[in-house]
Amino acid sequence: MKEIVKVSNLYTAFGSKVIHDNISFAVNSGEIFAILGASGSGKSVLLREMLMLMEPKSGDIDIFGKNLKNLSSSDMEELRKSWGVLFQFGALYSSLTVFDNIAIVLKEYTKLSQDLISDIVYSKLKLVGLASEVASLYPNELSGGMVKRVALARALALDAKLLFLDEPTSGLDPVGARNFDKLIVSLKEILNVTIIMVTHDLDSIFTIADNMIVLADKKIVASGTLQNVLKSKHPFVEEFFKNDYVQKRYQGGGKVCITK
Repeated sequence: MKEIVKVSNLYTAFGSKVIHDNISFAVNSGEIFAILGASGSGKSVLLREMLMLMEPKSGDIDIFGKNLKNLSSSDMEELRKSWGVLFQFGALYSSLTVFDNIAIVLKEYTKLSQDLISDIVYSKLKLVGLASEVASLYPNELSGGMVKRVALARALALDAKLLFLDEPTSGLDPVGARNFDKLIVSLKEILNVTIIMVTHDLDSIFTIADNMIVLADKKIVASGTLQNVLKSKHPFVEEFFKNDYVQKRYQGGGKVCITK
C-alpha cells in the first residue's frame, strides 16, 4: 500500500499545554481513515496541521511525498490543489449561489474558459447527487444535507485525490447521515480518492472507516482496523464504544459486521 500521508513524531503545544505528544501514523492510498477522540483531544488541530493552517512545535508531516516543512509558496499552492476540504458546517459563501461557490475554486486555480468551468460545476453537482437546478440557489435556501453535498462538490472541483472531511455527518438526521456515508464510499470507489475524516459518528465508524486512530491523553491510544481498536483497554476507548449500539454490532470473537 502506498502511503499518502505520513505523520512522524508530531508534537503540538500551546504554551505549556501539550496537545500531541510525539504521535505517528500513516494513511494509505484509497482508504477511508478516521480520526477519533474526545473533545479537546486535538482532532481538529491535527486536521489544521495537515492542511498547513497551523504548524506543530516539532515532528514531520508528509503528504504525497512532500514534507510540509519549508515548502515554497508555489509548492504549497500546488499541494493544496491536490486535496479538497469539507468543513464541518460546509463553509459556503452565503452571498454566492451554489454555482459560484463551486466555480470560485476553478476560477482561482485554473485558466479554464467559462464554458468549461460551467460544465465542471454541473458535473460535480451530479456526482454528489444534486440536480442542476440547485446551481441557482443560495446557501440559505438549502437543507443541511444539501449544504454538505455542495461543499463536497466544491472540494472535488479540482479532481482532488485526497479529501479531508471534518465531521461530515454532523447536524444531519439519521437518514441523511447514512446517505452521506454511502456517497462518501461511492466517491472513494469511483474516483479512487483517499479520505481522512474527523468524526464521532459511530455508524460512520462501523460502516465506512477502513482504518483509524483514537486520540486521548495527548497520544494515539488505539489504531488500525475497527476490530483492533475495539480490543483496546484504554478507558476512553472503552467508554466511547460502550453502549447498546456497539453491543449489537460487535458480537465478540473479533468480528464486526460492516456493510458498505
